[in-house]
Amino acid sequence: MGDQGGSTGPEEEPLARLLCDVTALTEAPASAGVLWKLSEPGRQLDANVVHLPPGRRVDPHVEPDLDVLLLVVAGDGTVTGSGGEENLTTGGLLWLPRGSRRALAAGEQGLSYVTVHRRRPGMTIRSRAT
Repeated sequence: MGDQGGSTGPEEEPLARLLCDVTALTEAPASAGVLWKLSEPGRQLDANVVHLPPGRRVDPHVEPDLDVLLLVVAGDGTVTGSGGEENLTTGGLLWLPRGSRRALAAGEQGLSYVTVHRRRPGMTIRSRAT
């Protein structure tokens, strides 16, 4: 019984693996912004580890297409949305449904968090409509 599908060999099984040590990344972050991002080929998710130094913020915005999970891994802060303001502390898991307005602000300890959402499709080049 030969290969009837025309493939050149068996498909490789995807392997689970450790990607980073979030605690080490957030103990002494080198800068504000993205400390790590998921960049594995063929992935279905996007994920980031983000750090906001004390007093920094992410301005109010709406994500129209994607639900986002946000897990606080270090520090503290607040999230402000249409429903008001909520405190964020280490271990807090926040669901940000698509279409919701949100803003983040780091507290006195700064704020480090992981975000996870469905992968955005790549950019496409389209011709102009005439």
